[in-house]
Amino acid sequence: MPNLSLKQRQKIDQQPFPVPCDCLFSELKLAVPWGHIAAKAWGSQRDSPVLCLHGWLDNANSFDRLIPLLPKDFYYVAMDFGGHGLSSHHSPGLPFYQNFVCEVYRVAVALKWSRFTILGHSFGGTVGGMFSCIFPEMVDKLVLLDSIPFILDFNEVDKLLTYKRKLIERTLWTEQASKQPSRGLSREELLQRLLKNNSHVGEECGELLLQRGTTQVATGLVLSRDPRLAQPEQCSEFVSRELFVHFIKKMQASVLLLEMTKGYYGMREKDVVYEEPQRFIIDNLRSVLKERFQFEEVPGNHYTHMNQPNQVAGLISSFLQSRDNIPASL
Repeated sequence: MPNLSLKQRQKIDQQPFPVPCDCLFSELKLAVPWGHIAAKAWGSQRDSPVLCLHGWLDNANSFDRLIPLLPKDFYYVAMDFGGHGLSSHHSPGLPFYQNFVCEVYRVAVALKWSRFTILGHSFGGTVGGMFSCIFPEMVDKLVLLDSIPFILDFNEVDKLLTYKRKLIERTLWTEQASKQPSRGLSREELLQRLLKNNSHVGEECGELLLQRGTTQVATGLVLSRDPRLAQPEQCSEFVSRELFVHFIKKMQASVLLLEMTKGYYGMREKDVVYEEPQRFIIDNLRSVLKERFQFEEVPGNHYTHMNQPNQVAGLISSFLQSRDNIPASL
């Protein structure tokens, strides 16, 4: 790099993250009552559709390195959930979780899909799981990347009222705090903050997420996501074991669950508090769905689909192309 003045270096450092250009995709903008849902699409609309759902606080760029490795005879659409990426923020005061499930339906209706596959990472898989039970006739396959279709209450049931109270209190606090202008940061500052808060995301993948998740302001770059999303209570809904079993009995989809050995759930299985409910989920998926359920352990961490996409691409490709696990009645 040529010798630059401090002012020149600061100007470069405040530029938006570079847009990836090594794979062809198109941008979609779907109208909704509160604004729009943004999405990226790969392939031909004539091919079988696959809806890709990103994780909590991520965005559609989460799938940029995986989709080019998947079969070309599918139409992949990776959406930004409301308040994430390039999608509009939800209206003030609205609860989030059921809105995310509703957004999946809105996208399917807008694209005129009557039946499709869902590929969900982490929180996106949980939203996809709920959608697959509410609209079972619309989902033929569900791929869960280090994810589970529902969050069990297990030892959390006594805390549910506390969670709901915190949600209400924090919502009002966040609405007041968001009225204050955000302080712009440099590209490097934002990247280092992301890597500190999420050790599973490598530097290259962190830049990829921030490229779609930041906005330029006079003082630098700021995160463009809705600040209310920082409250996990806004993005999760606990269900009992009984409801979980009842819900998955409604599923018509075949399910592929890829658990990363050093991912969110793989690491927690070493903790007895998490091990039992995780086993309960997998055992019941296997018992209820039978030949429609496939479980695989994959070396890697929670963001393997970004850091090392080749680790999961083969399994996903085989599952997408297989018709052996689709019930004959469908």
